[in-house]
Amino acid sequence: MKTEGNLELVKLTKRYGATTAVDAIDLRVPAGTYCCFLGPSGCGKSSTMRMIAGHESVSAGDIILGADNVTDRAPAQRGTAMMFQSYALFPHLTVLDNVAFSLKMKGVGRTERVRKARAVMELVDLIPFESRMPAQLSGGQQQRVALARALVTDPGILLLDEPLSALDPFLRLRVRTELKRLQRELGISFLHVTHGQDEAMALADLVVIMKDGRIEQAGTPQDVFHRPATGFVARFMGGHNVLTLDGRTVSVRADRIRMGPGAADMRAMTGEVRGVEYAGAHVTLVIHAGEAGEITAVIPEEQFYAEPAELGQTRAIHWSRGDEFTLQAA
Repeated sequence: MKTEGNLELVKLTKRYGATTAVDAIDLRVPAGTYCCFLGPSGCGKSSTMRMIAGHESVSAGDIILGADNVTDRAPAQRGTAMMFQSYALFPHLTVLDNVAFSLKMKGVGRTERVRKARAVMELVDLIPFESRMPAQLSGGQQQRVALARALVTDPGILLLDEPLSALDPFLRLRVRTELKRLQRELGISFLHVTHGQDEAMALADLVVIMKDGRIEQAGTPQDVFHRPATGFVARFMGGHNVLTLDGRTVSVRADRIRMGPGAADMRAMTGEVRGVEYAGAHVTLVIHAGEAGEITAVIPEEQFYAEPAELGQTRAIHWSRGDEFTLQAA
């Protein structure tokens, strides 16, 4: 059964004994959205994903897909498909038979299931490998088999649990591009659990940042990066300093901070250089500025080397007060 439309989580809760893993979260994911759940280990993102898939029971709350409440439906009856981190391919079956397996279990005839399997295999460039066994494939090829096997059921929503974590950095970039292309071509929602901020920023239309079983912030990648709601979001997304200035907690992006005393209307500080890291196009500078603590500045390479700083030196830094963004909580 394929369920089209929006996904809504209403006070969704998961308890394991006395431990609350997911704490009454509310979320709406519009149809056709690439949504990334992001957060540290133990924040509740994978438990949320498994409840949506039907692989975990719901302690309280509801899961609405389209017009249907699917909270108590079996996984095969809710219009979702899940691609597992481990891939879980059948070692004794060819690529084609792995992809077609769920259709076989549903009683679809050989001719029709081969046709459907080859259609999704073509989407992920697997046709040349259809007669190979999983052991004869690279890690990236095995991942594409797992992806095709999930897509062959024609789901309304595809769920991906850490799908890129086992890949090397180069292959991760290639598969990231492939996932985004597939999601756009298929027009269905992808829900993707990840620890990687760069992964979420590159892929998502909607980023959902979780902490301690709750949603800390949900918004576009631009929203959560430029306008973090809390100090946790600012720190977790990276690229921000979280400081207490004039009695308020603010974030200041590291790439907005510059070396030197600055103009009179700028926010200026001095401190000891504690870190200098060259990263090609920029240099990351860490300044210990007294009570303000350690402040990270990302300086363009040519600006840094015009007047380089060395460990142990006392140097001035500054930024525009307009680049200070007030946070709701530390």
